[in-house]
Amino acid sequence: MAVNLIRENISISLSSIRSHRLRTTLTILIIAIGIMALVGILTSIDAIKYYFQENLAMMGANTFSIQNRSMRIHMGGKRTKARNYRIITYEEASRFLDEYSMEGATASVSIWVSGGATVKYESKKTNPNIGVLGSDANYLTTAGIKLSQGRTFSPAEMQYGSPVAIIGASIARDLFGSTVSPVDKEITVGNMRYRVVGVMNEKGQTMGFSEDNRMIIPVNTARTHFGWPNMNYTLNVTVDRPEILEVALGEAEGLFRIIRKCRPDEESSFDISKSDSLSELLFDNIKNLRLAATVIGFITLLGAAIGLMNIMLVSVTERTHEIGIRKAIGAKSSTIRNQFLMEAIVIAQLGGLLGIVLGIAIGNLLSVSLKINFFIPWLWILLGVALCFFVALLSGIIPAGRAARVNPIESLRYE
Repeated sequence: MAVNLIRENISISLSSIRSHRLRTTLTILIIAIGIMALVGILTSIDAIKYYFQENLAMMGANTFSIQNRSMRIHMGGKRTKARNYRIITYEEASRFLDEYSMEGATASVSIWVSGGATVKYESKKTNPNIGVLGSDANYLTTAGIKLSQGRTFSPAEMQYGSPVAIIGASIARDLFGSTVSPVDKEITVGNMRYRVVGVMNEKGQTMGFSEDNRMIIPVNTARTHFGWPNMNYTLNVTVDRPEILEVALGEAEGLFRIIRKCRPDEESSFDISKSDSLSELLFDNIKNLRLAATVIGFITLLGAAIGLMNIMLVSVTERTHEIGIRKAIGAKSSTIRNQFLMEAIVIAQLGGLLGIVLGIAIGNLLSVSLKINFFIPWLWILLGVALCFFVALLSGIIPAGRAARVNPIESLRYE
């Protein structure tokens, strides 16, 4: 019985909507704009968050680095000033690698030796935008790099500084195409020749920088071929379990303080930064953006609620005669009230449905531009549906109550 009554109320609501298409359409559009603003902005924020999480994970999850300079970050109202310390020498880095023995942690050393190199193979060459990095074999693990072809450096190649290289996917594609394997081929950088032993998986751009335009050589090879006074090294450590990250970081800091001869009352003469430090600052600012988006959406929905209440009040006035006839043939006040309340709910949900579809589409436009897979924000969809229901109740309860209180005798005489 209750199901049939609900079905009848929905049918009457749709009939009323069709008979007043223009004003109902305008009300639906107002609600849709509010939901679209809310769902669209929140979906865009989630897309940005997912993008940074994905790219920071590509840079090496559960990782921290030891370097002589801290990052300078300016985001929103927060600003961190970069601090500089004396360089980290090869001897200090080597001693750290020899003495750091945290179980479940892997450490590596690296140094950037060029940011604008040109790599050649026979008559082909790349643009002069190739980054050349000297590292040990563990760097692939600490940086979260996988190989699509070949292998990493052997202990002998590391020890003797052999002229071997691991190249990025873009370099391999530009020089060798898709049919020729780069492994065991000789490439040239400047006047030095390197034998390719491995090719990195394609990563695409990471926060605006392409990691596929990178070439890695053994750290001793970098010291020989690109050596200059006061070369500055970076240490990277990754752990296999997130729960031991802080312990590994504390042990690494204590060991490197000893290596750098820091007194107990001194601050550390180096910087340790975790891979999630930037993401924490970013997500903290995103909270403010989400709050602003929510406020904008609620203000728009408040206007939609007022518009819906107005159209329902007008509908009650126009249908006074109809209400009188229904009451005269036995309709209860509760039935009349539920009918008008259902009409408000139907209008609100139609507007909410349209707004959700538009919001998801607009939010995912950003995903497409960032080359992220299309995703559906189920949480915000449920929020949109719930808000539309709340808006319908808020704006429909007064008109529905007025309709239920109409005197049938007076309403039958109403013109």
